[in-house]
Amino acid sequence: MAIGLNVPEPEETCSDANCPFHGTLSVRGQTVEGRVASTDMDKTVVVEREYDVFVPKYDRYMKRRSRIPAHAPACLELSEGDTVRIAETRPLSKTKSHVAVEVVERFETASDTISTPTVESEGE
Repeated sequence: MAIGLNVPEPEETCSDANCPFHGTLSVRGQTVEGRVASTDMDKTVVVEREYDVFVPKYDRYMKRRSRIPAHAPACLELSEGDTVRIAETRPLSKTKSHVAVEVVERFETASDTISTPTVESEGE
């Protein structure tokens, strides 16, 4: 089902009513790309994005960050550290008015890339 954005549809299916691909949730407004900072809440992720703000007094840029709570459909399988694209939608709760629509890049942990050496014990 097309959601109006140029993003690939996830291979897995879900039965979430608030999924833009498999449910009835419509997507409209802004799209933002950021890093998943927290997955502690149920069906919710906190997406953090960093941006620069110019400070005229010092003629320099200052780093700022914003944290946006977004709905996480089960079909995307998000984890902390993933880079995701979220889109604006109708308010889903008091704080959530965005939904994750695409995983841009999966986060690789050090244990995924480094193979652990096998220790052979010398027998008697």
